[in-house]
Amino acid sequence: MKTRITIAAISLFILSCNKKKAEDSNVTQDSIKTEEKSTSPTTSSAFNIDAVPVSDKNIGDFPFFNMPEGLVSQNKPIEKKYDKVFFPIGGVMTPFEGKVWKANVVVKEESDEKWALPYFEKSFDEAITAVGGVKIFDGQITNEEYEKYSKEVTNLGEDGDVGYAGENIKVYVIRRKDQGNIFIQLTGNSASGKINILQEEGFKQTITLVKSDEIKKQLDEKGKAVLHINFDTDKATLKPDGSDAVKEIVKVLNTDKTLKIAINGYTDNSGNADHNLKLSDARAQSVKGEITKAGIADDRLSAKGFGQQSPIADNNTEEGKAQNRRVELIKK
Repeated sequence: MKTRITIAAISLFILSCNKKKAEDSNVTQDSIKTEEKSTSPTTSSAFNIDAVPVSDKNIGDFPFFNMPEGLVSQNKPIEKKYDKVFFPIGGVMTPFEGKVWKANVVVKEESDEKWALPYFEKSFDEAITAVGGVKIFDGQITNEEYEKYSKEVTNLGEDGDVGYAGENIKVYVIRRKDQGNIFIQLTGNSASGKINILQEEGFKQTITLVKSDEIKKQLDEKGKAVLHINFDTDKATLKPDGSDAVKEIVKVLNTDKTLKIAINGYTDNSGNADHNLKLSDARAQSVKGEITKAGIADDRLSAKGFGQQSPIADNNTEEGKAQNRRVELIKK
């Protein structure tokens, strides 16, 4: 059974504190702002994780927190082993990568209670800070910032998405010593809330080098072989393991002297489509060039780039993008 921090007890405490809230309402808005500024490590746009105290609390298993009493995820939460999520750090949407959990939050259908945004926010605020979390942002992003970052993100519109202009977003970080730091952002309105939880984690490559016998088998059985050849970022320069993949292609061509192939390059959908088309063509030509250097006749090869056309996986995830960045060998 997974261990998660229980918010129910905190939630019941909040419901019993209406009198205390009334007393607290006498605090002026200016003094509230001053307190937030004095405790937030992001009073400037430069965020330094080293300024956040390390939490050694036992926080259980990802995604660490259950729902406050009476609240549920509207649909099945979105959980991904690896993705990129943008968080407003100092008002600038900043990408972090790792395990992701996102949800829309509503009142249970059978409940007589009405949705209350302060209850949702206070429940998570106290639960997060109780385990050493620190609030690092509380505010909105500008229309200009939204227009800028929305061109980089591919999964806007998913359940639980946070990061629209006009939303008041609260961001927390739980700094960990021996595991990835945890970033949490939440927002809401008069009807529901949204929450994102990300734990930083490096990308685990699951694509392995396809050997020459497997390439030949795919060409014989399917007429094409799909390879994931690694290049330097945004360049047509082969990485060392990319050069190893090309050597496997050369082995196939040396084994069958009559074989002719088309080398087709593809990218994911990040960035500009015209740029991706040119990049994919340059990469296909680079592969062809390495093969001819190994002694394979030029007239047995052709090379062309197709950019982000014909994806074979979902471009809304980093894993899908990795699948789409590929070279296809087509048997002529």
